[in-house]
Amino acid sequence: MSVPEVVPIAYEPEHRTATIGRWDGGQFLASVTAGFPEGWTVTADWRRHKRWFAVLHRFDEAGRHLGSSITSTGTAEGDERRAVEAARVILDGWLDALPGRRYGSIAVAPFAVRSEGVLFGLVAENRGEANPDGKDWAELYPDGLGFTDPWDGTYDT
Repeated sequence: MSVPEVVPIAYEPEHRTATIGRWDGGQFLASVTAGFPEGWTVTADWRRHKRWFAVLHRFDEAGRHLGSSITSTGTAEGDERRAVEAARVILDGWLDALPGRRYGSIAVAPFAVRSEGVLFGLVAENRGEANPDGKDWAELYPDGLGFTDPWDGTYDT
């Protein structure tokens, strides 16, 4: 089954989708996440390339991407905990500023944006022959959450 026009994402308050929901302007998907630049391959200095980000994607009620706020707070090199905490503080401020914010399940259309060479978004994927089960899916980058048939909002990591 191909990726639907809007992909359901289930709200799980104690898990990776704890900061998704609706606000007066539509829907939102937010996280503190780490990412590597596109095309990067594993090297001994991987900590220098792993960047932490605060991320807030906004969508209209129909699930169309309106815009994203993405701020890098540092790398895994040095004080990684400080970078993660700084991203949480930024994200909390953005979430507090969303009028009428309420957490819950959402459904959004695939989209992609880039920041500092890192891909962010919900990207429709089909690996064809490289995909053993032949299923299409949508991957949330760089969070690493995969959504697939039966398109009920649950994810795989």
